[in-house]
This record gives sequence, C-alpha cells and structure tokens, in this order.
Amino acid sequence: MFANPLGLPLAGLFLAALLSGCVTTGLPEPREANLERALETHVQLGLRYLRSGKNRELARHHFNKALDLGDKNPLAHHGLALLYQADGELTVAESHFKKALRYSENFPMARTNYGVFLYQQARYKEALKQFRYAASDLSYNRRFFALVNYGRTARRLGMVEEAESAYGRALALNADMPGALLEMAELRFEAGDYASAKRYLDRYSESNRQIPQSLWLGIRIEKQFGNRDKERSYALALKNLYPYSAETLKYQELSGNDG
Repeated sequence: MFANPLGLPLAGLFLAALLSGCVTTGLPEPREANLERALETHVQLGLRYLRSGKNRELARHHFNKALDLGDKNPLAHHGLALLYQADGELTVAESHFKKALRYSENFPMARTNYGVFLYQQARYKEALKQFRYAASDLSYNRRFFALVNYGRTARRLGMVEEAESAYGRALALNADMPGALLEMAELRFEAGDYASAKRYLDRYSESNRQIPQSLWLGIRIEKQFGNRDKERSYALALKNLYPYSAETLKYQELSGNDG
C-alpha cells in the first residue's frame, strides 16, 4: 500500500488481478473483445507491480502497453498518474490524472487519488472539489475514504461543521474507520465536548495502533478529567514510541508549563 499524509492508504489500488483462466467455446472471438481483454490485462499487471513497489519499470511498461492499445483508457492513465506521483514527477502525474478524468468523468477512485495528490501540495480548495465529487457517488464502494479525506480538507479550510458532517457520514458507512474516529475525537475536544472526544478516542484505540496524534490527544483528554495515571500512561507511550515526534515536543512544552 502507498502511505499518504492523511493517514490513509491511496484509495482504489486494490483492483482484482486477472488471474483466472478463460473458458473458450472454440470459436474465434471478435477482434474488439481480444483487444479489450489485452488492454485490461496490461492495466491489471501494471497495478500489481505498482502495488508491490518492487518494479516500477514493469508497471510503467504495462501501463504504456495499455495506452498503445487504447490511448484514451482512463484506468491506464490513472495507473500512470499514481506511478509518476510515486516517482516525484508531479507535473506528469497531474497530466495523467486529468486525462483519466477527461476520459471518464465518473471515476471516483481517480478523483479520490487526485484529491490526495492536490492535498499533498496544499491545494486544499482543489482537493475539496475532487473529494466532494467522489463522495457524492453513492455507487463508489470506497466512498468512506473520500468522505474522511473530504472532512480533513474541509477542516483545513476552517469548515468545521462540514468536516464533522463528512466524518459522521463516513462512520455511517464504516463504523470502525480509524481516520474518522480520530478526527471526530479531535473535533469534539476542540469544541469542549471532552466526554464525546474520549468515547471516539476509546473506539479508535480498541482496534488501532496508537500514533502520535492519538497519544497526544489522549494526554489532553485525560488532563481535562484529572486522570493523572491515564495521562502519564499516554505520555510514557508517546515518549517511548515516538521520542522525536512533534507531539512529544508539544507534551514537553505542556509539562514545562505545568511545572
């Protein structure tokens, strides 16, 4: 999987590879069907190599072969966009994202990944547009990812109520979505609703690895309730697991102020 600053994997990289054999009737298939099958196979092989992270050149080869067979294939352009994004060739990556969406406007997976691409460049208004479009597609089976990304971007833009609504919708689709649980905990804490913040954080902690953000939030929540033992437990985990994180520095500043 490919990591991103939103804490979430890039959505849509888990398309099923074409591994099963084909049953034939002995009759020749139309040329268009053979061409379509070859194109799809190259796209799937490209995605497989891209997912593995071990051979980007083979991924590039298969995506380009797919485009040789159909230069307007949105899946091939989307694959190349992700590949060039991983290579750090951002201008080329964006051109392929745009082509993927030009040739298939209703392509929520590409819109979600393009939104992540834009978010990484702090182009938040543009990213919000892509996430909003993807999240509005009720047939998109990874819609909760688009909603969480939409919420984070809205929050960046100061649209707190809209962000909270997006997280709530994401949790309605996937009650255990870690990003939505943690972000809701943060929003509830900022609103002064410490009991709700703790409930969301506890739900997150039940089945997810603690990260600097969750530990730092736990410290602040327990401090509000005066639970010194739990506060120290979170603090110890933060310092031991993530000694060089920004959250550890914040805790040290807080401790210094308290002392």
